[in-house]
Amino acid sequence: MKVENDKAQSVKAAGAGGGANALWGGRFGAGPAEIMEKINASISFDHKLYVQDIAGSRAHCRMLVKQGIIGAEDGDKILAGLDQVEREIAAGEMKFDPKLEDIHMHVESRLREIIGDAAGRLHTARSRNDQVATDFKLWTRDAIDAVDAALRELQEALLDRAEEYADAVMPGFTHLQAAQPVTFGHHLMAYHEMIARDRGRFRDARKRLNECPLGSAALAGTSFPIDRHATAANLGFDGPTRNSLDSVSDRDFALEFLSAASITSVHLSRLAEEIVLWTSAQFRFISLSDAFTTGSSIMPQKRNPDAAELTRAKTGRVIGALNSLLIVMKGLPLAYSKDMQEDKEVTFDAANALALAIAAMTGMIRDLKANREVMRESAGLGFATATDLADWLVQNLNMPFRNAHHVTGSLVKLAEQRGCGLEDLDLAAMQSVEPRITEDVFRVLGVENSVNSRMSFGGTAPERVRAAISAAREALAAETGAGGAA
Repeated sequence: MKVENDKAQSVKAAGAGGGANALWGGRFGAGPAEIMEKINASISFDHKLYVQDIAGSRAHCRMLVKQGIIGAEDGDKILAGLDQVEREIAAGEMKFDPKLEDIHMHVESRLREIIGDAAGRLHTARSRNDQVATDFKLWTRDAIDAVDAALRELQEALLDRAEEYADAVMPGFTHLQAAQPVTFGHHLMAYHEMIARDRGRFRDARKRLNECPLGSAALAGTSFPIDRHATAANLGFDGPTRNSLDSVSDRDFALEFLSAASITSVHLSRLAEEIVLWTSAQFRFISLSDAFTTGSSIMPQKRNPDAAELTRAKTGRVIGALNSLLIVMKGLPLAYSKDMQEDKEVTFDAANALALAIAAMTGMIRDLKANREVMRESAGLGFATATDLADWLVQNLNMPFRNAHHVTGSLVKLAEQRGCGLEDLDLAAMQSVEPRITEDVFRVLGVENSVNSRMSFGGTAPERVRAAISAAREALAAETGAGGAA
């Protein structure tokens, strides 16, 4: 059935009874200006909340019946009508009308068309202020759960690739200059750790938001004998919010979601930037298939890492959303102000951008192939084993580290002058700088020797990397056994 929402039906549905304004009844004698309707309406984006809005209405209705505030017969009609409204919206049969402003009024209007005056009882002991806060919390909670599941998939992809390349030697960088050899598996596990912390931030945010505002009404609570604990339990909250003013006037749960999303996006962007570098002809560390690259309209040789570049770019949208909502909220007195209508559109957009970025990154990690030989060759450039030499001098000659640093610097300069690596200097050349050096020094100078020696906890030695992967897999398995984040 196609749902009609023309002006006459809107007036009747909202109970204005012939007044000029469909929503506000007898208080207003004239309708709003056209531009007022446009700036005031939020239905163009808050229709996304229909599932949460109807869930909140169901919980509120059941509580009202249980408390004897409305009759059981009206309660049954309301619940059946809400089921029908939800089916119609899901099927795309609802025609959204800016004159009804938001999703709350659309649901109420259509409910009245279906069941008549009984629909008007549903709004007893609540306001759109606590209604929208509840809807938005429910949506944000669902968004957090979706992000957590997606990030877990990314962790699993990182673990798979890290295990495959646990012993693949590559250069480690500081200042984007060759520093010390590491393994590609160790490098990927660094991002696994970042994503694990990201998930922790989202989970913490979920715990803090999981209090139900419904029943706070406009700002002061209600005189009706409602049971807010029952409503909260029905909606899966840990309990009701404890202050009615706070309940309707803050959006820190959305800010915290956007903050966690921004940090996650930065992590994704950093990995995306490395993928852009690694796939370049100058690096050639990895390759991506046609599934995650594009070509050029003029240069036939090009394979562009567009998925990585767009993942990097999505970060701007997410951080922008956080900044936008912070600015909206910064000067608002208690309690609700219409400025807060600007909370949802940016949050919806950020959640969508983050979801795309996570999915793209997960796909790229699963898709990439590492060029072991190129990475290994690059790992030996820039005297990357100089620190290993300094450590050998400390451990074997009992030399203070600062002295060892100076000796190693002199040997690097000598190798540079001869156009060779440290491992290519002969023993006599080394002894010309430090006579006590022995043949044993060459044991630590190869890049494989270097990474194998880094056995400290959290180090890059393949053995340590595999142990870290095993521990991470056990943690994910335990998480699954415990029922996940939620």
